[in-house]
Amino acid sequence: MAAKAISTAQAIIEVVLELLDSEGYDAVQLREVARRAHVSLATVYKHFPDRDALMIAAVERWMATNSYAGMEQPPAHESLYDGLMRVLGYVFEPWERNPRMLEAYHRARATENGHRLDNQGINAILPVASPLFERADPSYLEDVALILANMAYALIGRYADGSLEITEILPILERTVRRLTSDNSADAAAATGPAPGNDAPRWSVNPALAAPFLPSPQPGS
Repeated sequence: MAAKAISTAQAIIEVVLELLDSEGYDAVQLREVARRAHVSLATVYKHFPDRDALMIAAVERWMATNSYAGMEQPPAHESLYDGLMRVLGYVFEPWERNPRMLEAYHRARATENGHRLDNQGINAILPVASPLFERADPSYLEDVALILANMAYALIGRYADGSLEITEILPILERTVRRLTSDNSADAAAATGPAPGNDAPRWSVNPALAAPFLPSPQPGS
């Protein structure tokens, strides 16, 4: 009986994943899921109390299969930069190939029990990432984790609201990791040093870099 219940739940989740992949998050409606899974609507509710719970379960399944299953321990003498980029690649490269699943992750994570997706990610990533920080100062580890996690979630949000292409996420994270794992003291010192020859700034800022903070264009402007 238990095996049959698990099989039914798995069949329902498979239908949800098919809908997410082919039509997107909003296309997942419980009546349509029940019809495609050849079960009653009551059976869907028996396994999943509401739509949000079903979406979280489906995204968990997808992440476990596509992102976390292939994670490996770091090879000997792998640098922190290489190790962090390898781990980020495990997570984000499958999303690049399946953009609708990144939107599904973002929206499911925002629901009441979306913290389950955070917990799943932590449990999958920690065993692989921990060896990279074996001799790290705890405060450095905390800073790296804080910055990378918040940067990743911010970039996911920008993709979800349409202000960033999915293929831009990893390159931005790569720049972040490079700065976090490099000695930036020379660049920092040069930034506040005297300008050679004159006081004019030698740099300019690409407006695209500040895009999240620029006001939206006004109609007719």
